[in-house]
Amino acid sequence: MSAIRLLVLGAVRQHGRAHGYQVRNDLEFWGAHEWSNAKPGSIYHALKQMAKQGLLLAHEVAPSTAGGPPRTEYELTEKGVEEYFGLLREALTTYDQKMDVLSAGIGFIVDLERAEAVELLKERVRGLQEWRAAVTEYYTPEDGPESLGHIGEIMNMWVHSADAGAEWTRGLIARIEGGAYTFSGEGDPFVGVLAEDQENPYATGIPDEGDHR
Repeated sequence: MSAIRLLVLGAVRQHGRAHGYQVRNDLEFWGAHEWSNAKPGSIYHALKQMAKQGLLLAHEVAPSTAGGPPRTEYELTEKGVEEYFGLLREALTTYDQKMDVLSAGIGFIVDLERAEAVELLKERVRGLQEWRAAVTEYYTPEDGPESLGHIGEIMNMWVHSADAGAEWTRGLIARIEGGAYTFSGEGDPFVGVLAEDQENPYATGIPDEGDHR
């Protein structure tokens, strides 16, 4: 699974309707260009591709009175909403997701109801436990990695990753169950997007030919 689809769909959804540069600006505001493949070319390609796939509806918008070319604004279709929540749930539950995919999932977790978010994270813990159990069928952590030569370091790394991932996930579950954050249906959500005329202190400032489309 690629993080870019989830990030782009989530960014568009937060605006309701957004043009490509707004999506790029939001993702740079979140630092996604640092921890994922959310570069301008990838963002604009994903928008066009998902519009072709029927996940996004493209609207041609007239140029502003200040001039400049017309832009294309996007909004999620019903199919796009289904895709978004499917990707979000997958990002939160699959134990072997890459860090960028899990990060994107955590970034949009409050779009779910609290109870569902907790259950999805518990499913992730179960997956991590099963993965650890599978590794320890061949490797006994108590014997140390040297028992299998230097190859044992690989399994030692896997066990530590599973343990750390489960510990972090349980901590997040405890915070959510304790009332942290505002989830779907609970009131005004945290606002994590920029207004169109709001300056982005984290923008890269590197122009791209897709910025004005």
